Amino acid sequence: MKKKILITGVAGFIGSKLARKLIEKGNYVIGIDNLVTGYKKNIPAKVNFFYGDCSNYKQIVKIDFKNVETIFHLAGQSGGVISFDDPIKDMKYNLESTLNLLNLAVNNRVRNFFYASSVAVYGQKKSSIKVSEIDRCNPLSFYGQSKFTSENYLELYKKFYKINGTSLRLFNTYGPGQDLNNLRQGMLSIYLSQAIRNKKIIVNGSVDRFRDFVHVDDVVSAFVEIMKKKNLSKAYNVCYGVKTSVKKAIKLISKNLPYAPRVTVKGKTLGDQFGVVGNNNLLKKKIKWKRKFENIEIGIENFVCSYFK
Repeated sequence: MKKKILITGVAGFIGSKLARKLIEKGNYVIGIDNLVTGYKKNIPAKVNFFYGDCSNYKQIVKIDFKNVETIFHLAGQSGGVISFDDPIKDMKYNLESTLNLLNLAVNNRVRNFFYASSVAVYGQKKSSIKVSEIDRCNPLSFYGQSKFTSENYLELYKKFYKINGTSLRLFNTYGPGQDLNNLRQGMLSIYLSQAIRNKKIIVNGSVDRFRDFVHVDDVVSAFVEIMKKKNLSKAYNVCYGVKTSVKKAIKLISKNLPYAPRVTVKGKTLGDQFGVVGNNNLLKKKIKWKRKFENIEIGIENFVCSYFK
């Protein structure tokens, strides 16, 4: 029997790929997106698409929630730097949208609710440790704060309304299909876009900063597998536990280009984490996570070369 699933942010980088995977597995997918950062062309043809903004309750209440079993809430503002431009808009896109969907889930007896959270909830940690889900969260940006608060609201709804669900704390996601026109979100996509457009890369901050980069295919795999589980913890890190410096990431991007881009280092980024690496033991214990691209060399090669087909 087909499962009826709602994906918010379905026109986005991750949402569109999740929709495609769920359809391949025989599910019926409803998708919603306001197309602010997503593109209609990304949406798989079999998705029943609804144009709307999740922070506008009057718009999303029109969706047919009858028999929806699962909500994947991926829509929102997803940039730390952007959140400083307008903290209120960030709050609406992230926190208010989550509350709207949680209320609709309760009112329509939706069983499962899975939320795309972020590594940004942690703030800065010692570079020598791999951060785990029980570690204290201390966001450095309004974005990180809105994500963390949304997680807490989901926990209250789970407690009082018996919803099954959790938050997946996505570390730095990259991969084919990432929007190279958006120069304010996605470290690797920004660097690749600069290299393709201008044959140079501008780094705002130290090249010694580091990230735990996760390929989008493995992020999608985590969402697909977690939806099969019950009795879930508050949150799960979706990461590899592998530290990659900005310097190394740029070197790997350059290695897969037909030319060597010039690299310029200057300034810094407001609210930026110097670096966080995650512990993924909790996720591995809970689900059978079939990862493809833990090797950053192969992952970045796949990413870069996808734009030169």
